Amino acid sequence: MNKEVLDGLFRPKSVAVIGASATPGKIGYSVVEALNNGKYEGPIYPINLKADEILGHKAYPSILDLTGKVDLAVITVPAKFVLGSVEECGKAKVKGISIITSGFGEIGDHETENAIVETAHRYGMRVLGPNIIGSLSNSDKLNASFAPTLPLPGDASLISQSGALLIALDAGTYLRGVGFDKLFSLGNMADVDFSDIIEWLDQDERTKCISLYIEGLKDGRRFVDVCKKASKPIIALKSGVSAHGAAAAASHTGSLAGAAKVYGAAFEQAGIIQAQDLNNLFDLTQAFELQPPMKGDHLLIVTNGGGVGVLATDAAERYGIPLEFCPADLQAEMKNYMPEFGSAKNPVDITGGAGLEGYKKCIAFGLQQDWVDGLAVLYCETAMTNPMEIAQGILEAVHQAEENEASKGKPVAVSFVGGEHTAEAMRYLIDHGIPTYDDPARAVNVLGGLRQYARLQEAKANSKNEDGFKADKQAALAIIQAAREDGRDALTEIEAKDVFRAYGLDVTSTRLAKTEDEAVALANKVGYPIVMKIVSPDILHKSDASGVKVNIKDDASTREWFNKIIANAKAYKADANIHGVAIQEMAPLGSEVILGSINDAAFGPTVMFGLGGIFVEVLKDVTFAVTPVSKQQALKMQSDIRGAKILDGARGEKPRDKEAMAITIARYSHMILDLQDEIKESDANPVMVYEDGSGLKVVDARIILKKK
Repeated sequence: MNKEVLDGLFRPKSVAVIGASATPGKIGYSVVEALNNGKYEGPIYPINLKADEILGHKAYPSILDLTGKVDLAVITVPAKFVLGSVEECGKAKVKGISIITSGFGEIGDHETENAIVETAHRYGMRVLGPNIIGSLSNSDKLNASFAPTLPLPGDASLISQSGALLIALDAGTYLRGVGFDKLFSLGNMADVDFSDIIEWLDQDERTKCISLYIEGLKDGRRFVDVCKKASKPIIALKSGVSAHGAAAAASHTGSLAGAAKVYGAAFEQAGIIQAQDLNNLFDLTQAFELQPPMKGDHLLIVTNGGGVGVLATDAAERYGIPLEFCPADLQAEMKNYMPEFGSAKNPVDITGGAGLEGYKKCIAFGLQQDWVDGLAVLYCETAMTNPMEIAQGILEAVHQAEENEASKGKPVAVSFVGGEHTAEAMRYLIDHGIPTYDDPARAVNVLGGLRQYARLQEAKANSKNEDGFKADKQAALAIIQAAREDGRDALTEIEAKDVFRAYGLDVTSTRLAKTEDEAVALANKVGYPIVMKIVSPDILHKSDASGVKVNIKDDASTREWFNKIIANAKAYKADANIHGVAIQEMAPLGSEVILGSINDAAFGPTVMFGLGGIFVEVLKDVTFAVTPVSKQQALKMQSDIRGAKILDGARGEKPRDKEAMAITIARYSHMILDLQDEIKESDANPVMVYEDGSGLKVVDARIILKKK
């Protein structure tokens, strides 16, 4: 990141508008007007061939006619003039270019878009866009866009791939009471992308948290690396997760939208909190800019209504912070702050009869207890209480508790349910730093997000790979090269297993027999019972060709099945290149799992894990991770699938060897990353996982190579 150049692009000390117009309704007019309305304090230079003055600013026919330096040039001219304008900006030593004009990569004109970026880079400039709304910054009084107004001031910043959505969100900040310091429209991301702005915002003193609206990523691997290193919370809403939605996103932005599960896994590895929808993106943003992460699992709920308490309890379990009853000493103390018929268990139901004092005392006392890690305060409007007084009492109690060191660093979220007076009280709390929502589930949801963020930070800190195994990459490449010289883009099972073995995977002993006699000799060497399989690069799915026989126990059967398997393969595919028959040790039965890899369009080498058999074929019970995967992350992959309890030991079975599986996943992921230029996709299926401490065996292996 060249910070000086990006400073010029995002916090410019001067702005030129190329294509500025004196005609209301034109984008070039709106941008100059927006700069004026935002009270931008730096020089504004309208560039227009004919006008002498636009909206109070002297106009110039070309940016080359300016005597003052320009940090940011906002380009609004028609598409056919943009490349020439960029060239002139370079000669004028502009730092950054914001291209509002559309009509480039999003409609298929990648050639001009690439030429724009190449020209900009030749002069040391960076490009935001094209096809954007622009950028806005409250702290700089900068509205370099055609959005009508700067957003409600706040301590968050938002990056949106959709310009139209950014305008709508900008206006919505006032209605929702969620403030932002900066808003960025990305458009086609021809040059500056999410990663560049996140890196820059991570150093911005006016930004406490970063929110993203993502349709697709072009360099997902860099995105993950940048987000992993970020010191500030990042919240992301990913659209285009359905098949149709993904197609729409790609046509709209020129980006490739990946599968929902891969994005979800990448976000988790990067320490990103994923929002479910736009409302949730705003809710989480508000919470993260106002409150600290929740560093423990104990959530305390204080309410004056049993119904909202039950709704919050359900939400707590749904959002990963299930409630526990308060310790007996806490219950005994809080019983003093409510009527006899109240409950101090958790939720702490002070009932409608407790009023303002009940809230204040329970909140102040609760926050000071070591057992409490976070607090949700719920209020239902009643005839006996004044919502504003309750809001003021909540704030007073929180501040009172914060005077005690034990209360610091504990997040608070509030939910008020009621009418017009309640809405005023909610805004009062938000304005004073406490996130407040009109639904108890929303309040608990953001506390769940604050807890998840703390967990993700802990996981990032523990994500180092502790496996000391040294892979033999050269041996793997030699096997792949031999296959390529043979004109093949698929390895045989034996070759694939040899590649796996080079990376420390525990594969079944498998050797090639070209004759009956070789088959018998190898079978005796391996030891009965054995498995026999056809070996042909033209038959990847051996069972379809009746090319597999298990549990062969003697020499006579070995001879018989050698010939049967060859005959079956020829009947299945007459022109198949048959190398022979594999003689394989017969691995004991265990829990079947599958490992797989793909090259994701956004994130590159990506690993899949799941239970085998029906679980992967019908239920698609799998999880993904972007390579490389640490042992700690691999353990989490095993717990993330719906069938995780099978590996834990279900219905009297003993737990499986998840430690051995984690090491295997980690080594497999390093293999996929190491050989990413060679391997298109692969799988280890099935992998038999045995009882805890007994390891595993990779029974079958497949590797498809990239075409070269």
